[in-house]
Amino acid sequence: MLISFDKFEEIFTHIKENKLRTFLTCFSVSWGIFMLVLLLGSGYGLENGVKAEFERDATNSIRVSPGQTSLPYKGLEQGRRIRFTNRDYEETRKGVEGLEYISARFFKWSNNTISYGKESGSYSLWAVHPDHRFIERSLPTSGRMINDSDIAQYRKVANIGIEVEKDLFKGTSAVGKYIGINNVAFQVVGVYADPGDRRQEQLVYVPISTAQKVFSSGNRIHNIIFTLTDTDVKESKEIEEAIKKEMAVRHRFDEKDKRALYVRSNLERYEKFMTLFANIRIFIWIIGIGSIIAGIVGVSNIMLIVVKERTKEIGIRKALGATPWSIIELIITESVLLTSVSGYVGLIFGVAALELMARTIKGIDYFSNPQVDLSVAFSAVILLIIAGTLAGYFPARRAAAVKPVEALRDA
Repeated sequence: MLISFDKFEEIFTHIKENKLRTFLTCFSVSWGIFMLVLLLGSGYGLENGVKAEFERDATNSIRVSPGQTSLPYKGLEQGRRIRFTNRDYEETRKGVEGLEYISARFFKWSNNTISYGKESGSYSLWAVHPDHRFIERSLPTSGRMINDSDIAQYRKVANIGIEVEKDLFKGTSAVGKYIGINNVAFQVVGVYADPGDRRQEQLVYVPISTAQKVFSSGNRIHNIIFTLTDTDVKESKEIEEAIKKEMAVRHRFDEKDKRALYVRSNLERYEKFMTLFANIRIFIWIIGIGSIIAGIVGVSNIMLIVVKERTKEIGIRKALGATPWSIIELIITESVLLTSVSGYVGLIFGVAALELMARTIKGIDYFSNPQVDLSVAFSAVILLIIAGTLAGYFPARRAAAVKPVEALRDA
């Protein structure tokens, strides 16, 4: 559809004659697009923040922790504490199909004195297996991480987080040096970072076999964590149920006892959140499109008023030989111009609001990088063009149906 410069000039002249009405009409369309962009961007920000929280650990991980029985079982009273041992780790390692990485964990919390020279601090101590680095996504920055030989030979070695290195070593490298852990000397063989969780960078890792021997914990462990390969939520649930049954037999508790054993699947939680966000996006689109439709209805009503006001003018045009299509073209062009320009303004202000939001709320958990991708912006533009065409089409048909004689008589 080719539009001459004269027609655009005519449209702009008519808009200037009705500035307030045009502004209010355009504002309703701009507001609809603005709210759609802002809501979608905020939804993505929330989704990005939750994804970042999950990415601190492997999304396909399962953690198994002992609890306290709440049901009697075969003559045993309720209230018994379940205690895991190395056997639970070994049986889980051998019995779970599709296992990727696995580690038992033994914790000594923040009452541990970690010292180097005259410097000292209180840090949590985690005794783990070598696979733990992949589950927690710990990245070595210098030296190496705990390995199988350290476990087998009960070596007194440690990995420390970069925050611990900063506190104790004051800018010098910690690798190869000895630290005191509750007055027991351990050699630092590596320093690690955890970009997803700075709290993890304030920990000290040691081989679990060494910790059990040095700190007189026997063969006790606090929990087991592992990841699975190519497993969906359904298969993950089946593995969880199998572990519960096996643990129930080994530790003599009712497998229906929900407090005796806690199994937490990151994969299941991740899938639930992703489904939730998909539903939120649908809900936001419904609200946004509803707002846009309200604005478009306003545009259509204004165009009907325009046709009514210009009935005499349209009659004269047709009397002078104007075709119905030229009348339709003029009305639709004005409608598309109003909706497209006002929608584009709303889009720009929405993106600007998201940029301002992203700069002012950095560091907030569960919210990160609110934005709207190009496909959404492109879809919004297409939607506006279609809506503008529809908004102008029905008034345009009415204008094209005006008979010159009746228009001149009624004017």
